[in-house]
Amino acid sequence: MLLALVPARGGSKGIPRKNLAPLAGKPLLQYTVEAARASRHIDDTLLTTDDEEIAAFAARCGAATRYRRPPELAGDDAPMIAAVEHALEWYAREHGRTPDALLLLQPTSPLRTADDIDGAIARFREAGADTLASVHRLSEHPCECVVTEGSTWQYLVPPPAAAAGRQDYRGGFFFINGALYLARTEALRRERRFVVPGTTLLYEMPRERGIDIDSPLDLACAAALLGMQH
Repeated sequence: MLLALVPARGGSKGIPRKNLAPLAGKPLLQYTVEAARASRHIDDTLLTTDDEEIAAFAARCGAATRYRRPPELAGDDAPMIAAVEHALEWYAREHGRTPDALLLLQPTSPLRTADDIDGAIARFREAGADTLASVHRLSEHPCECVVTEGSTWQYLVPPPAAAAGRQDYRGGFFFINGALYLARTEALRRERRFVVPGTTLLYEMPRERGIDIDSPLDLACAAALLGMQH
């Protein structure tokens, strides 16, 4: 049994009431709930929130909303894994069973689609993986990025000495975009994290669908991308 968990707390820094912020005529949260409901592989979808307005809206969209996240797990500094574990414990008590796997769908990734979700779940199951995270290719190549220390700097990844252009750079570089995290419940309880370096399966998705909403500029970019789809 696969449970999708949608975390949508009331507070936010970059955009006030971010999870209900309008994007192309719909609140941000609605995109994620609709994608989860359209998935062929999700068995149940649970909202984890501390906010009654968000819960009421999600319920109208079709998500299960009886669970409430405790205030101590809803602050800016509260670790996500603690909120996930608390929601899992509540779900097991309420339903008399623990999901075999958990899919974390953050509302800040509104352009992630049901096809992305189902593709990730299928790959996760075929590979027999413990954990999976969605990624997209970096637009800025690490061979063109620098890290500073005091008044000095160095390349993040040294470019090959004979490189004439980007086409000569080597290596596959990806960004964990936060659109999808998937884990077997037993692995999540053991590791207490969704991303385990070296072992987490990476699921590549188009960069434009991996946009993460953290600022008004991100909202504007997402709206522009949605406009290009129509």
